[in-house]
Amino acid sequence: MDARTLHDIAAIADPVERARAASAAMASLQGQSVELSRIRRGAIIEAQEGGMRQEEIAKSLGVTPGRISQMKKAGAGGDHKAPSGPVEPRPRVLVERALPTPPTVRGSKSLYLTEADRQGLTPERKMLFVGQEPASEHVAAALRVEPGDMVIARRKMFWANGVPVRIATSFFRVDVGEGTRLDGEGFVLPTLQAAIEDLGHRFGHATETLTARPPTPYEADLLDVAGEWVVQVLRVSVSTEDVPIHALETICAASRHTFPIGQVAGSDQF
Repeated sequence: MDARTLHDIAAIADPVERARAASAAMASLQGQSVELSRIRRGAIIEAQEGGMRQEEIAKSLGVTPGRISQMKKAGAGGDHKAPSGPVEPRPRVLVERALPTPPTVRGSKSLYLTEADRQGLTPERKMLFVGQEPASEHVAAALRVEPGDMVIARRKMFWANGVPVRIATSFFRVDVGEGTRLDGEGFVLPTLQAAIEDLGHRFGHATETLTARPPTPYEADLLDVAGEWVVQVLRVSVSTEDVPIHALETICAASRHTFPIGQVAGSDQF
């Protein structure tokens, strides 16, 4: 789908017709994605049968030889075997994502940088996007807005020892963050927590929900997890005034994470 088509759909006056057109386009894109995977697989096989080595094809496409093997599997169709792990040798990276998040980590400069430093990993991070976007169903439910309503998103990418491990997006209601540091460019200093408290919000409680699922095409591409699953951790923080202030969605490459679960002392049994 090109930008012109997106513009045309967005310009449809009737909201029901606009929603119907968007749904039809999404279904079409899903089908196109499957067909394009099949076409790509056929092209790779044809190139190999023509004498090109896998390393040459990988170099031409700007990917690794292992990624070429994954592309061939992705478009095979009719194969219902359990997905295999990465074909190429890859540094073994197991990043901890503790549940619930320890308060000392939560209030640090960066949850991820603090976790990685404690584990002896070399972390990297990059801001991918800051702006408003329509709320997905689970984010809308978390922030108590309607699906499709605009919310403020702050999306970041993280690496450990040079390997992509997670994508984290902070979501805020527009009435909470618009015109504040929460919708400003770059990383919020000294911490996001301090910026929220500076606006007068006081922490009441939080819930964290872990969900395992296949990645979206966007997530699979960024995390390089074709054929694998991701783990989505959604943390929703609510103020003492019972207002959902912050929804943090963390998409973790499942094969590169462990999730230690903390238990309440004195309240458990063997």
